[in-house]
Amino acid sequence: MEPMSQSAAQAAAFLRDVTRTGRLWTVRDADGYPAPMNSQGQRSQPFWSTEARVRRIIKTVPAYSTLDPEELDLARWRDRWLPSLQQDGMLIGLNWTGPRAKGYDFTPNEVIARLNATTVPTPPG
Repeated sequence: MEPMSQSAAQAAAFLRDVTRTGRLWTVRDADGYPAPMNSQGQRSQPFWSTEARVRRIIKTVPAYSTLDPEELDLARWRDRWLPSLQQDGMLIGLNWTGPRAKGYDFTPNEVIARLNATTVPTPPG
């Protein structure tokens, strides 16, 4: 079995974390939410599964240094944001990492399908 790529591991961690906590993070400034162009010329809006992850990007990636983190509710994001982003032809970046904040991009519908396939553990008691 081949080891999982860094980007694949980050995407898997995103799904695990957000289904466990019901929260996720993005970045914004006074003009709104950034959607950088990927190498295929498509726009992708990044999201992270924890506040620590998004703050690390803001601190270490110059292009993100003027942005502020914004916490989102998973159900609202899944039910409202993702359909709207799909309609706009946007991609979704999950837990981008590294000096240039890169990782896998998915269509919103792919993210919805992955969220629906991810089982949420039942709390004890």
